[in-house]
Amino acid sequence: MKTWIACFSAALFALAGCAAVGPDYVQKDARAPEGYSALETGISTSNPVQAELLRSWWTTFQDPVLDGLMREALAGNLDLRIARARVQQARALSRVSSSGLLPEGGVSGRYDRLRRSESGAEAVGGSGGRTTDFYLAGFDAAWEIDIFGGVRREIEAADADLTASHEALNDTLVTLQGEVARNYLQLRGIQFRLDIARQEVRARHDNVAVTEARAKAGLVSELDAARARGELATAQARIPFLERSLMAATYRLGVLLGQEPESLQAEFRDPPQLPTVPANLPAGLPSELLRRRPDIRRAEREVAAATARIGVSTAELFPKFSLTGSFGFSSNRFDELFRDRNNFWSIGPTISWPILNVRRILAGIEVSEAIQQEALARYEKTVLLSLEEVENALVALSREKQRMDALADSVRENDLAVQLAMDRYLAGLQSFLAVTDAQAALYAAEDQLAQSRENRALAFVALYKALGGGWLEQNVAENASR
Repeated sequence: MKTWIACFSAALFALAGCAAVGPDYVQKDARAPEGYSALETGISTSNPVQAELLRSWWTTFQDPVLDGLMREALAGNLDLRIARARVQQARALSRVSSSGLLPEGGVSGRYDRLRRSESGAEAVGGSGGRTTDFYLAGFDAAWEIDIFGGVRREIEAADADLTASHEALNDTLVTLQGEVARNYLQLRGIQFRLDIARQEVRARHDNVAVTEARAKAGLVSELDAARARGELATAQARIPFLERSLMAATYRLGVLLGQEPESLQAEFRDPPQLPTVPANLPAGLPSELLRRRPDIRRAEREVAAATARIGVSTAELFPKFSLTGSFGFSSNRFDELFRDRNNFWSIGPTISWPILNVRRILAGIEVSEAIQQEALARYEKTVLLSLEEVENALVALSREKQRMDALADSVRENDLAVQLAMDRYLAGLQSFLAVTDAQAALYAAEDQLAQSRENRALAFVALYKALGGGWLEQNVAENASR
């Protein structure tokens, strides 16, 4: 009998080394185009992007305030805390899955005070009377032999989930840095536009003073004075909207840094300095993008996890083999509990096969396969969206540069037009309408130029966010240790 048990157990261990059921995952890189179709002069794809530039791409703006905001965001942002907590969860779940390969069991103890019926007491010889004690102490263990690989597939899936959680943390980091930079640039752009609007209000005040004085002197009609006052009111009406937008951007930055919304109001009281985009920007190749972006890497790991779980479901079709054993002592007297004559033990293999649950198991396999197909489609969609984001950012950089150059010419020409119109008005050669029209065109062009500079800076942020900038390979190890 002992020989039979030993042989059977050895056979189980040998079978446990066989390949696991279910499909084996083979990583395949998504197809990527050879280059980007929308390229701006000054952007290179022939050389890979330097790792240090990607890790801290915002430093190319050479803005100490932005650098400080990034450091504070990394230290206090709540989304990062949530992502780190999810990594810890995935790490713990991975250890839970790994424990499936180990024996399970524990110690137990029991005490009962028993009272038998009179017939029951007579049946056991009548000794001890109807009332007696019962003590039990023992150890139970069971070890399921993973013959068909269900546990190994679950470990494989848990490891893929853990890696995906690391990539999700890196993706959160990329998104956070992009949001901080975007809101900061918007804030600086609004400040710049607000400065232009206030300059316009001061110029309109001067116009009102000049036209009212000339109207009192009888040199012009009251119409010119009324028009000047109307243009002043229109200019003043733009300021509250810009101030509201400025406060909204400030509040958003405060929340991104994990602080109260109003905590950064004093941070941006200095004169506005809208950072400029560097002239030469490397973009790299699309194939590099697919290997670098954390959301793509996370989606690929999710496909791997879903593939492994098909094997977990498939393993339910097959019988489960276990080795179980127990050892303990039982007695009706505590002082005699641990004597040799009161011990007991058992050991042997067990088998269970839910053969009547085949329909449910097959349905579960079908569910797992559908989940894997969903994950695969999500991965392919993530790849396409990433390529789209880069192309859009490149187009924005290119077209906004052209728009900036045209608007700069417009500002110069309209400034000259204002000077000429004012000179002709003061000389009595034309009405004040020409002056107001020229000034309106000048300030509109200056406002549009400020927006174009802001939009180009935002396109730069969008480009490096789309390229997966803001993290490096060693970040994975750093995040894993937290």
